[in-house]
Amino acid sequence: MKLDYIYHSGFAIEADGVTVIIDYYKDSSEEANNKGIVHDSLLQRPGSLYVLSSHFHPDHFNKEVLSWKEIRPDIQYIFSKDILKHRRAQAGDAFYIRKGDVYENGDLRIQAFGSTDIGVSFLIDLQGIRLFHAGDLNNWHWNEESTPEEIRKAEGDFLAELKPILQTAPLVDVAMFPVDRRMGRDYMRGAEQFVERIKTTIFAPMHFGEDYPGAQAFRPFAESKGCHFLNITHRGESFNIIL
Repeated sequence: MKLDYIYHSGFAIEADGVTVIIDYYKDSSEEANNKGIVHDSLLQRPGSLYVLSSHFHPDHFNKEVLSWKEIRPDIQYIFSKDILKHRRAQAGDAFYIRKGDVYENGDLRIQAFGSTDIGVSFLIDLQGIRLFHAGDLNNWHWNEESTPEEIRKAEGDFLAELKPILQTAPLVDVAMFPVDRRMGRDYMRGAEQFVERIKTTIFAPMHFGEDYPGAQAFRPFAESKGCHFLNITHRGESFNIIL
């Protein structure tokens, strides 16, 4: 199995006969919108193809994905229900999922958990590997701007969303989780709390745009908790998932 970093919060999972693309925003090419690992490789990859979107925000959902059906009529879309609610897609375009729902077939199982922003996070069981994609689940606070009450509420909301994940999946093989320096000096707090509570074998930072050093700064803490940290350095980078 391989994990491909596309861009920002976008990842792809390449398994035996199955490809899963999550939170596509832009392809990995910096020169053209229709170039990169998705257009040049993944859309042509043999086997089943699934496209997941955790919520309607434009840095997690690009309506372009619906046009891929012209290339791959067999494609399966699993979208958070807010994408339908905000009319970014139509009822017949996808299987819509909300917190607590499960999508399951012979290829994979996807369980939707909560978010501290909009939409859902995804727990994916695929060929004996358990992967978690946080979407916009995080301890979102801006310490330099927020009041103490706002910070306490943000933390309480986040820890409340972690509880059902921990009950279902006390161990995940791969976690894709926000590490976004735009939040200020405590930007790693949510990621720290996640790996402190949920045993994570492999940790992949996300939601950092072009700020690779900001994401890479989480490596020492992740490794102190026993995680193998994926040191992402560029768009389109691929990692072998070896457990």
